[in-house]
Amino acid sequence: MEKEATKMVNGGVKSKSRKGLPDFLGYVNLRYVKLGYIYLLSLSRSFCYFIPPFLLLFIFVSRFLPILAFPLSILLLLLIYHFLTPSSVFLLDFSCYRPPDHLKITKSDFIELAIKSGNFNESAIELQRKVLHQSGIGEESYMPRVVFKPGHRVNLRDGREEAAMVIFGAIDELLAATKINVKHIKILVLNCGVLNTTPSLSAMVINHYKLRHNTESYNLGGMGCSAGIIAIDLAKDLLNAHQGSYALVVSTEIVSFTWYSGNDVALIPPNCFFRMGAAAVMLSSRRIDRWRSKYQLMQLVRTHKGMEDTSYKSMELREDRDGKQGLYISRDVIEVGRHALKANITTLGRLEPSFEHICLLSSGKKVLDEIQKDLKLTDENMEASRQTLERFGNTSSSSIWYELAYLEHKEKIKRGDRVWQIGFGSGFKCNSVVWKALRNINSPRHNNPWNL
Repeated sequence: MEKEATKMVNGGVKSKSRKGLPDFLGYVNLRYVKLGYIYLLSLSRSFCYFIPPFLLLFIFVSRFLPILAFPLSILLLLLIYHFLTPSSVFLLDFSCYRPPDHLKITKSDFIELAIKSGNFNESAIELQRKVLHQSGIGEESYMPRVVFKPGHRVNLRDGREEAAMVIFGAIDELLAATKINVKHIKILVLNCGVLNTTPSLSAMVINHYKLRHNTESYNLGGMGCSAGIIAIDLAKDLLNAHQGSYALVVSTEIVSFTWYSGNDVALIPPNCFFRMGAAAVMLSSRRIDRWRSKYQLMQLVRTHKGMEDTSYKSMELREDRDGKQGLYISRDVIEVGRHALKANITTLGRLEPSFEHICLLSSGKKVLDEIQKDLKLTDENMEASRQTLERFGNTSSSSIWYELAYLEHKEKIKRGDRVWQIGFGSGFKCNSVVWKALRNINSPRHNNPWNL
C-alpha cells in the first residue's frame, strides 16, 4: 500500500489525511441529502404541531406563576433539542449461528466425501486437497452433507432448508437475548448473495415470525461478501427516516447453492472456502435504547470499483460447459481488493482515524496475509480474523460478526473502544463500518458461537 494506507500507531489504526478540508462533494451521496431533507421536513412538521400550544401554556404560566418560568424554559429547550436532533443508530445485540456438531467437517473428511461423490476427477480432487491445505481453515468448520451426494446438482429445496436452519437459528438466539417482541420490529433487511428465491428469504422470515403487516422488508442479492455492511447502511437510512424504530438485519450465504460439482479448475477453489453460517443484528434508533445497547454506529464508508472492467469481472457466478454453476474468482482479485481497500480507507481516514479492534472479512489465509502486510498490522490486530477463518471458515458476509463475537468472547472490548469491520465483495466492492463500544463487553453466556 502507498502512503495513504493506514498503519498501527499507539494501539490504533491511523490514517494520514490531506491538509485542508475534505472533498465533501466527492464523498457525500445525494441520497443522504434527500433523506435528510425528508427527515427535516417531518421533524419540522411535528415541531410546528407541538410548539404553539406549549408556548401558550408557557406564556400563561409565566404570567401567573413566575416561579415555574425557569423550569418550563429548560423543558422547552430540551424538547426543541429532542425534536431537532436526529437519534443515533444503536446496536443492541447480535447473534451468530453455530450449526450442530454432526455438520462439522475435517479436511480429510472433505476430501473423502468429495471422492465418494463421484462428481470430481482426479485433478479436481488434488486441486481441492491443495487449496484446503493452504486455506487457513481448521478441522471444525461446518458443511451441509447434501452437496457430497453422488450426482448432486444445485436445487431450491436444499437451499431453502439450509437457509431456514441458519437464518432462523441466528434470529432465535438474537430475540432470546434482546427480549424484543417481533411485533415491534419495523424494518427487516436480509442479504444473501447467490440464493434468491420467490417468495424472497426476507418474506420467509416475515412468515415464520409473523412480523407486522407494515414491516418494511428488503432482500439484497448478488452483492457478495460485503453485503452485510450494505445491509447495515440501508437499515441505518431507514431508521433515520423512521425514528424510534427497531431494525433486524440478517446476513448469510447458502453453501448448498454456491457449491460446484464439476471439474472446471477455475470454479473449484470456492468450494474449499465457503462454510455454513449466518448472523442476525438488532439495531435501534430509540434514544432510550442507548443505555442497554452494546455499540453506537459511528461511520460507514462504501467503495465501489464496478466501473473498472478488471474489478467488475474479478468475481462472478458462471456456468461450465456442462451447465453446472460455480463461483469464479480471478487471479487479479487480491490486487483489485488492494485498490478498493486503499480508496475506502482514504475516505474513512478523513472521518475516523483511530481504531482499537479490526474485523477483516475472513476470506482466506492468503488475503489476510496480504492485508496484514499492506497495512502493517500486528498479529494481535489479525487475531479475530484468523481465528474465525480457522474455526468457522469463510461464512461470507456474516464473517465479520463471528469475528466481533470472538472479541467479545475474549472480553477484549472496553467502553469507548472503536471496532472497524471491513468487507469485500463481488462488483468489486470494499465496505467498512465503525462501531463505538458503549460499555465494557463481557463474554455473552448464550448467543455467542465461541462458547463451548
